[in-house]
Amino acid sequence: MLYLIGLGINRGHITLGALADARKCDGLYLEGYTSLGLSKKELERIFGKEIMKVEREFVEGFDVRKAKKKNIGILVHGDIFSATTHISLLLECRKNNVKIKLANGISILTLIGNLGLNLYNFGKVASVPFQDVGLISSLRENKDLHTLFLLDLNPQENKFVSINEAVERLLKQGMNNRLCIAIERLGFNDQKITVRNAEEITKLKFDKYPQCFVIPGKMHFIEEEALELLR
Repeated sequence: MLYLIGLGINRGHITLGALADARKCDGLYLEGYTSLGLSKKELERIFGKEIMKVEREFVEGFDVRKAKKKNIGILVHGDIFSATTHISLLLECRKNNVKIKLANGISILTLIGNLGLNLYNFGKVASVPFQDVGLISSLRENKDLHTLFLLDLNPQENKFVSINEAVERLLKQGMNNRLCIAIERLGFNDQKITVRNAEEITKLKFDKYPQCFVIPGKMHFIEEEALELLR
């Protein structure tokens, strides 16, 4: 059987189901390219098993038929379906009649509600790649809805798109000096949330990763109060 196991963000996010599934596996693989989270050593202590850290090529090229003869677990930071690669594994298992067990985890898409913004008021999530591409269309498409911007990262090469860089791009592309919520390491014990206007954000230093940010849309008075308390 193939086990897709979401780890959440921090140690406290690992569910009893994830723990039980991992301990059933003959082999455990940690994909370390979609996000940052608990280290390989920390996870080995938690699960009591040796874990192999793998790159994108391993997961995207994984032959799910190998899971017909033994239990194989793929560990994913956050939730298992935050990246399309993992959806493709689910489809391949169904096509090849391979049993699969899913253990979902807490992700940025649920933790973002901790800001005090209503999840129902968020529009389409926008990804900010390393390449300097157009981002303003995401705001226009979402109109009065909140927009969550996820910033690209390459942990293996210690490369990250920063909040400053992404907000500067938006301002150059025509965004007004709107309210911006800068978020460092959401879900970790050392998380930091900064609420300022966009131009102020570009002048601040953000050096903790992973990072993301939100440009709020039209807000309910309770949402406004929540952000005021974060200032």
